[in-house]
Amino acid sequence: MLKKKIILLAGPTASGKSKLALDLAKNIKGEIINADSMQAYKEFSILSSRPSDQDEQKVKHHLYGFISAKKLFSTGAWLKLVKIKIKHCYKHKKIPIIVGGTGLYFNAITKGISKIPNIDLKTRNKVRTLYRELGYKRFYDRLLKIDPKVKNRILPSDSQRSQRAYEVMIKTKKSIYDWILNTKSDFKNYEIKEIFLDTPRNVLLKNISLRTDLMFKKNCIDEVKHFNSIKVTKSYSANKLIGIREINEYLKGTITLKRCKELINIKTRQYAKRQNTWARGHMSNWNKLYSKDSEVLLKKVLKVVS
Repeated sequence: MLKKKIILLAGPTASGKSKLALDLAKNIKGEIINADSMQAYKEFSILSSRPSDQDEQKVKHHLYGFISAKKLFSTGAWLKLVKIKIKHCYKHKKIPIIVGGTGLYFNAITKGISKIPNIDLKTRNKVRTLYRELGYKRFYDRLLKIDPKVKNRILPSDSQRSQRAYEVMIKTKKSIYDWILNTKSDFKNYEIKEIFLDTPRNVLLKNISLRTDLMFKKNCIDEVKHFNSIKVTKSYSANKLIGIREINEYLKGTITLKRCKELINIKTRQYAKRQNTWARGHMSNWNKLYSKDSEVLLKKVLKVVS
């Protein structure tokens, strides 16, 4: 029996993934599923560079702009929805093409998500309070005492992951790394084609700069003003979207518009670099493809996915 096919298309921000996905979907009767955490939010079509309405009319797109930034949206929640969308694609005889830049989403497909039990709010708040009281260095030392497996895997300065490891250990009496060890992908019986769009740095830098200019032409400032008005909890990940902080600085009058754009470009370049670094560690066996000619690039991709 032929295995069902899933195409994964990853790459750094501004690498041209959305256009490539569209070209590919038209060619192989595919549908596009979002794997970018910021493009899932309703409030950000401009700042997150979501596919345009015209593109969404050409090919069916799933999980774009569907959830409020006021809601928590985890990798686990994304994976549940993706499974539903994949079934939808097969039902309509379409090939699912999962596209984006959020590495953890792709990991959830290829490696699975650990079945760590939910941590209750009381335990979570207890750990947060302890972290604040001790400071990151002393907290990390205490973490190492209860879970030595964390050493050289989590940096002392990584507050989110060190607190997560601590709460998992005290709640489940088992290291987070033991949970991870027993994790398996739900897609073992599928034919997964993995493509990483390996756009050269000089092209990325140019694309990032052009995209920032386009965001301001489309009035991303109004998007940020609206986001401010809905008062999203500060710890929620939507606040991390590049552009919010910089545009708010401009609105307060602390920086010029020119400096605001410069800062967005710098932050976006740093983010693209982190995505490429992450891919080197987690996607080393993926097909790394690029061509400045979109037709040549499509042919390379079709060769891999056929």
